[in-house]
Amino acid sequence: MTTGRAWPGGPFADGPPPGALAVHRPRLARIGVSELLRVAVVVLVLAACPVTASVRYGRAVAPGRITGRLGGRLGGRVGDRITGRLGGRVGGRPARSWPETLADDVVSAFARLGPMFVKLGQLMASSPGMFPDVLSNAALRCLDDMPPFPAPIARRRVAEDLGAPLDRLFRAFDDRPLAAGSIAQVHACVLADGREAVVKVRRPGIRRRMMTDLRIMYQLSRVLDRYTEVARLSSMVGIIEQLFETTCKELNFALEAHNQGRFGAGLDAYGDNAQVAVPEVYWSHCGPRTICMQRFHGTPLDELAGAGTDAELAVRRGVKVWLEAALAHGPFHGDVHAGNLWLLDDGRLAYLDFGIMGELAPRWRDLLRDMLYTVMFDRDFERVARGLRRCEVLGPDGGTDAQLGRALRALFNPLLDSPVSRLNSRAITEMLLSTARQHAGSAPPELALFTKQLLYFERYSAALAPGWVLGEDPFVLRNVFPAEATERAAALGVPMPD
Repeated sequence: MTTGRAWPGGPFADGPPPGALAVHRPRLARIGVSELLRVAVVVLVLAACPVTASVRYGRAVAPGRITGRLGGRLGGRVGDRITGRLGGRVGGRPARSWPETLADDVVSAFARLGPMFVKLGQLMASSPGMFPDVLSNAALRCLDDMPPFPAPIARRRVAEDLGAPLDRLFRAFDDRPLAAGSIAQVHACVLADGREAVVKVRRPGIRRRMMTDLRIMYQLSRVLDRYTEVARLSSMVGIIEQLFETTCKELNFALEAHNQGRFGAGLDAYGDNAQVAVPEVYWSHCGPRTICMQRFHGTPLDELAGAGTDAELAVRRGVKVWLEAALAHGPFHGDVHAGNLWLLDDGRLAYLDFGIMGELAPRWRDLLRDMLYTVMFDRDFERVARGLRRCEVLGPDGGTDAQLGRALRALFNPLLDSPVSRLNSRAITEMLLSTARQHAGSAPPELALFTKQLLYFERYSAALAPGWVLGEDPFVLRNVFPAEATERAAALGVPMPD
């Protein structure tokens, strides 16, 4: 129970002041003593990866060599049976390839190097088109929770941020974190009025540590870009610059809470998204390093297989809200992995964690609207060609709109006619981004962020909605193109649920 006089609320009780939403961007190219010392650690840890991978790879293949020779001498089915049992005892599973072993050791090194390298691994996991498959697959481990920091530190940070001891702030505060990420960890709590909530607390010293590592990554990427073709083709410098921008925004908790409120407000714009939820931000309990919000109870989408729920409808509702945010309201969720998309116990779908958000410029938003309208309703790719010209991706010497429309139709139809479970998100991402870079020289990072989310929706639909076809579901665009979507749904016999 709370004690003493009434607590007036934290520094953001009336909402964040305008200055609190500004993004602090320190100089990325700066190199100081801390960076030089850290470079030595990073080089030693990463340089050890080929050595440890060689040892592990050698141990993995040795049993196969032994049993292979033994089987050859024994011959026939008897030899197969004996060497199969022996192989199970001394080595068991087939050895992984050398690149797989090395990639696994590199990802393990990321975990030892700390949160910023874990975030780089998360970028690799969610952007397979930009990195070798073997590395992207190994980096999926980076999506798991980080080790938590001690609860007394979390308690002290919350008390300092909000200007009162915890017994005045909360009726209860759970010292065991619900989750721990690269930047923060989350603790369950109960507000003084009995509302269940969670508090997201930023890791101590994380800003300085991440900026140091980002400066090192930036300098390494510039060296690699100068001397290696792979780095130039993969735009390593641009990737680190984008990671820097994303991290600077994630470190601003006031901005994250503000974006969470904006995304949540968009749910009510049309009156038909009651089955999708966003946690309410409790601004009275928010500060520069603390976000307090409504607590939800549910299950991440990737744990729903075989759970007996209408997961396909949840996926459809989730994509609908996401598209409405990007094409109509402005800010869209830029990190829809399973930990941030839950099916709640009451049947609603919930979006969580708004540290990474994107917002497309109007002309790029119009281009995506044109593309979706074309795919869904009339396949008039001349409209898309005109949109590409507006975005200065295609110049006047690239052929007529009709010619470009025919080429785009041949290019996109095979992809967009497929079920989402078989949709090649990488191919679509590379098509859009490489076309933009080839003709316009660059593409907005928000477009890459938008297209990258397709990979997550692809994974969910493969497990939960394998028969669902995005291009044949007007429900997801019901509020973007109301009349056309209603007419199309009636023609196809597609249900338009509440």
